[in-house]
Amino acid sequence: MNLKEKNVLILQGGGALGAYQAGAYSALHEAGYEMDWLSGISIGAINSALIAGNPPEKRIEKLKAFWTKVSAGKFSQPLLPGHIGRLLFNESSAAEVLAFGANGLFRPRIPPVFYNPLGFQDALSYYDTAPLRDTLLELVDFERLNHGEPRISVGAVNVTSGNFLYFDSDIQPIVPEHIMASAALPDGLPPIEIDGEWYWDASLVSNTPLQYVIDHNTKVCEDLLLFQVDLFSAEGSMPKNIMEVGRRMKDIQHSSQTRTITDIVRDTQKIRGLINRLLDHIPTESLTEEEIALLGKWSCDSAITLVHLIYRQKNHELASKDYEFSRLSVEEHWQAGVQDIEHMLSQKTWLDRKRTKEEVTVFDFNEMHDSPLV
Repeated sequence: MNLKEKNVLILQGGGALGAYQAGAYSALHEAGYEMDWLSGISIGAINSALIAGNPPEKRIEKLKAFWTKVSAGKFSQPLLPGHIGRLLFNESSAAEVLAFGANGLFRPRIPPVFYNPLGFQDALSYYDTAPLRDTLLELVDFERLNHGEPRISVGAVNVTSGNFLYFDSDIQPIVPEHIMASAALPDGLPPIEIDGEWYWDASLVSNTPLQYVIDHNTKVCEDLLLFQVDLFSAEGSMPKNIMEVGRRMKDIQHSSQTRTITDIVRDTQKIRGLINRLLDHIPTESLTEEEIALLGKWSCDSAITLVHLIYRQKNHELASKDYEFSRLSVEEHWQAGVQDIEHMLSQKTWLDRKRTKEEVTVFDFNEMHDSPLV
């Protein structure tokens, strides 16, 4: 299979669950899939920076260094066996993060937030993210990130205007504050100032960069291979107790609209292909120059392939799963990402895929299925 595609890794936000994305990337890397473009939100932005800000041979090492760092000092193993033991372990680990912060990411404010003067940044969040800036400077070469491959774009939302936007290395230099802004989830983490404006985590508006990547392709019309790695599932079972209610709420709030966006992209791609074919038959004298230029802009016969992976949560994971940074859970999430990518790459339907122009082909792999739901 030798398809000339632009490889794009699209990473949703999800805190501690982001180790799943790191594992997925490591498996793609080992299989020879290097990315031309990384687009992320929140922890997806951090993972993207760790990849883009290092040479290929160092990327897995730096991802492992980050995830080892943020899980350092946490409980290592459950004290009790079975489901209840693991549930207590996870909730205790999450409680430790609430009390003391996460190493290399954030720490509680001293003095606490309510003792800080109104209007000061220290009065706007329970935690301080100075440790994240230090971690980014330690593990990410921003000179390389801005002057090498791959491209990186990270989403954020303007606090005062509410506008959603992307910081993109193809448009501007990316600095640690851009990554921190994308991961500044209120009210736990503070807004980040960039050029006189303040920004919060983009997941307040959208938790997936998929639409941004697709909108870009409207301008350039390239064949795309998109790996979308989500950390929350929009679909789930009916909660059985109040703790499961909290988990289900978080899943719905932070799940991306991947399937909805994909349906829109499918229709748009078909229309663009139709325009591409019609242009050969439309008498140009019947159109103005502006109309011809507009049709040319929307004419495209590119092929888009979307691989959609979603982390499948365990029964012992509740609403705290995105701030439960125990070493055990981090390693489990990483390994789950590896296994899902290896499963995907082994499927005959994937190995036999061909370019289908003017179409959007979706592979929705799950280890319970031997073929994609297309």
